[in-house]
Amino acid sequence: MSTTPATGTATTPTNVTGDPSEQVAALAKKLRMPYLRRAAAEVIPTARAQRWDPAETLRVLLAEETSGRATSAIHNRRRKAGFPAGKTFDSWDENASSILTPTQQALATLEWIHRGENLCVCGPSGTGKSHFCEALGQRAIDTGLTVSWFSIEDLGSLVTRHRADDSVTKAITRIIRADLVIVDDIGMLPMSHDAAEGFYRLVDAAYERRALAISSNLHPSGFDELMPKTLATATVDRLLHHAHIVVTSGDSYRLAEATAGNGVTPLT
Repeated sequence: MSTTPATGTATTPTNVTGDPSEQVAALAKKLRMPYLRRAAAEVIPTARAQRWDPAETLRVLLAEETSGRATSAIHNRRRKAGFPAGKTFDSWDENASSILTPTQQALATLEWIHRGENLCVCGPSGTGKSHFCEALGQRAIDTGLTVSWFSIEDLGSLVTRHRADDSVTKAITRIIRADLVIVDDIGMLPMSHDAAEGFYRLVDAAYERRALAISSNLHPSGFDELMPKTLATATVDRLLHHAHIVVTSGDSYRLAEATAGNGVTPLT
């Protein structure tokens, strides 16, 4: 219903006919409120039967639309983030990790992201670096933040792809629109020249503007083993200026699972 400013009388919206439930569905479709429209089929008969106050009916319908939009937004942010495995804190064993529990809990508050600080998780393969970084990224998504996930090879491919039309800077600028950028598995493979350039460009562009999280088999102080020394020095200088450094240790979780026979479903 709408009220005309001139007379103050209620008028029926144009192009809407049928009973009130059908009108609500039609108007919800026109206003692009799919969650309200879907809920109306159940809410309106319930409101009638239980004699709800009209304001309560409207509140419930709008709450359904708000909730639906929020869930959809989280789904879209998660899809755009490009997470590799879908790992969250639900499958994370806080007590099994070599990261100190108070450190895990402090990082999980995500306050460092809001401050634009960095996180460097380094240690041997299989000690939970990628899982921990992804779980932090997933939690950030759930709280309304945006995240982008890259492997170091992804950054190299991006530089190669955009070098042809000299649009590397624009591509990096788009990446750091995210509240958190995660770069995974640094040091697992030799770093190409384009990957080294892409990593430097990302760190430089995000410096004191956006939060970065990296996982690496090497401590950042050893990045000159992967990159030209001058480039490594400039990269690490910016990366570590506002960074939390977490060092993992111990045996590979994956190897331990395999040794215990928990890596596969037993054959029958």
